[in-house]
Amino acid sequence: MQYMLMCCIDEALWEGLPDAERDAVMNDYNALIQEMVTSGHYRGGARLQSVASATTLREQNGKVVTLDGPFAESREQLGGFHVVECRDLDEALELARRIPPLRVGASVEVRPVDPAYRL
Repeated sequence: MQYMLMCCIDEALWEGLPDAERDAVMNDYNALIQEMVTSGHYRGGARLQSVASATTLREQNGKVVTLDGPFAESREQLGGFHVVECRDLDEALELARRIPPLRVGASVEVRPVDPAYRL
């Protein structure tokens, strides 16, 4: 079963961390990704650019409107994601618990990928 691990953090909090702490988190993150690749769990993922680069689409009065910027109602922003292959939710949660930004205030949402709509 595939699971998406969605990594969210307040960008201002992340940018406010000392460079050394951010570097340490990212070094640990890269090591975890390599471990998941080697173990066969990793299917893909990416780090996203800042929310300042976001474009949001919404339908208003029957027409799709394009808006610059993020417009989700949240103090945290989606910073990246991973798709992993796991035997069950417990294994996916075990991997998610190891995502290094958790220790500096991030959250990770774990959701099964719907196999009926997987490309």
